[in-house]
Amino acid sequence: MITEAMPGVRSATVGVWVGVGSRDESPRLSGASHFLEHLLFKGTPTRSAMDISVEMDTVGGEFNAFTAKEYTCFHARVLDQDLPLAVDVLGDMVTSSLIAAKDVEAEREVILDEIAMHDDDPDDVVHNLYAEKAWGSSPLGRPIAGRADSIMTLTRAQISRYYRTRYRPESMVVAAAGNLDHATVVRLVRKAFGRADFLAGPKTAALAVRRGDRMRRSATGQVVSTRPFEQVNLVLGVNGLVRTDERRYALGVLNAALGGGTSSRLFQEVREKRGLAYSVYSFASHYADAGMFGIALGCLPAKVGEVLTVVREELRRLAELGLTSEELERGKGQLRGSLVLGLEDSGARMSRVAKAELLYDELPSIDEVIRRIDAVTLEDVQLLAKELFSQPETLAVVGPFAELTDP
Repeated sequence: MITEAMPGVRSATVGVWVGVGSRDESPRLSGASHFLEHLLFKGTPTRSAMDISVEMDTVGGEFNAFTAKEYTCFHARVLDQDLPLAVDVLGDMVTSSLIAAKDVEAEREVILDEIAMHDDDPDDVVHNLYAEKAWGSSPLGRPIAGRADSIMTLTRAQISRYYRTRYRPESMVVAAAGNLDHATVVRLVRKAFGRADFLAGPKTAALAVRRGDRMRRSATGQVVSTRPFEQVNLVLGVNGLVRTDERRYALGVLNAALGGGTSSRLFQEVREKRGLAYSVYSFASHYADAGMFGIALGCLPAKVGEVLTVVREELRRLAELGLTSEELERGKGQLRGSLVLGLEDSGARMSRVAKAELLYDELPSIDEVIRRIDAVTLEDVQLLAKELFSQPETLAVVGPFAELTDP
């Protein structure tokens, strides 16, 4: 249980973070974590799905959940006076879900529709294609929502067993932020999560930061998926940094300067100067034992070759010459601003403290994070760029052709 008080606001956000995600699934259970996320909204012995919705709507609360590769989160944002209700509803859902057979069948159809929706989105398709190429048949390479065939074969018994063994007190973090009192929230959580059968269930290992014994390297090469889209979408990437690597602050500055905004190199070179693409950006993904750094963009089919040439030239220049002093300061400023502005609401604060408890060994203050950003030097960035961009690349392309003539 972890909280952060924000006396100047009138809201509060509470989240239940479970240390289980899609990378914890066997091939037969692919999509189970996301399936379970849906089912926990469908009712408990004391609340129907309608009851849950009505209680939150009556107080104007915002209520949702999401599944990632390494965790699942259920969260609610309410007026500070309604925090006891939000904690009680979340506790009831997470500890006492019925996982009824009729709900499993109903949500199966909903999830199949969701998968079909993602399959119609070129950006989703290319990122899933990249993950599959980079990480292969491992859980990191599979879509978080699973595939249609795995969702069709998941049974209620499998999902229920997954729920009973994975959703344990030892693997959960409850976090809250806003206009609240820590001791009061602790009492609310003890009451909401204190069901005897939940606490006495099968014991699992105590919650610990997920670690990998060694850095998981991604596969390299090129993969093309033929789709009748008007535009080509591609992701070009290399191995990045694991989540706890101290160089992540240098990577943040590098990312901001390369493709993090309209003043970035990629935006200026690819869009503003040459008009080769409407959307182009860089990004980093971090996991416990793996990471990637990539560039994503969409362009007309005839421009793919030229776009790749420009992008690769920018990566080569970064590896050889690094950033300019002006780019370094601009990147730091962008990181500082996005950090502070992003923490203006209770939901963002709740997520920050929860991730610190679930995923990291520490919770640095905002001032400490800013100090670490400010400490990044030109040499730090150049050494990191040289390491990253000297690696073999992975390229995923989705568009209206069967193969790519790659310059």
